Amino acid sequence: MEKNKNSQSFSSSTSEEDYKNGIEKLLNTLPRKNSSGFSLCQYNGIWCPSSAIHGMIPFQQFFQANQNNIILASLPKSGTTWLKALIFSIVNQNRYALKDSPLLTTHPHDLVFSVEYKLYSHGLPRNLDQLSQPRIFATHTHYASLPHSIIHSNCRLVYICRNPLDNFVSYWHFSRATKNVNIKPGPIDESFVNYCAGYHGFGPFWDNIVGYWKESL
Repeated sequence: MEKNKNSQSFSSSTSEEDYKNGIEKLLNTLPRKNSSGFSLCQYNGIWCPSSAIHGMIPFQQFFQANQNNIILASLPKSGTTWLKALIFSIVNQNRYALKDSPLLTTHPHDLVFSVEYKLYSHGLPRNLDQLSQPRIFATHTHYASLPHSIIHSNCRLVYICRNPLDNFVSYWHFSRATKNVNIKPGPIDESFVNYCAGYHGFGPFWDNIVGYWKESL
């Protein structure tokens, strides 16, 4: 997927405040759609929450991968939490005894960071080089929107997908259960029509999956 006219580049020399203002200006130009209670913006052909775009853009432009990185990719509500816990356990099996595993006291999202929602969402992280190796990160973005340093490196990409019906039902229940007062999902039939049209977090569904699948061949 080629970057569309919504793509924007910001110089690494730009001040962080100017950088954030530039992203806000970009957000005001993007197509928008409400689906399952979420306000989505279309960026690079991907429908995603505006909050995620604050993390996507600096991730694309500034993330520097190395061959020891492990990148976990998935659509939301496809088993991301389970995959984080599994990969963290495999990577650290010789580091922690089972009784001492951080997973017993810490949520997987706090052990394997999301690049859109955690690492880059509040500005440019300054301590990535200090993370223990191999570094493990998680993303929901499409393959074509990954940073060039990932695509052209030898780091590992692990992708998990889910039956689209199960994914939709989980996504809908998640939107209903959220405590965010700004998220007000509509009827399930309306949400289903929007989902099939690609209007859901990091959709369209098949575009997200096919990009990684083709790269795996």
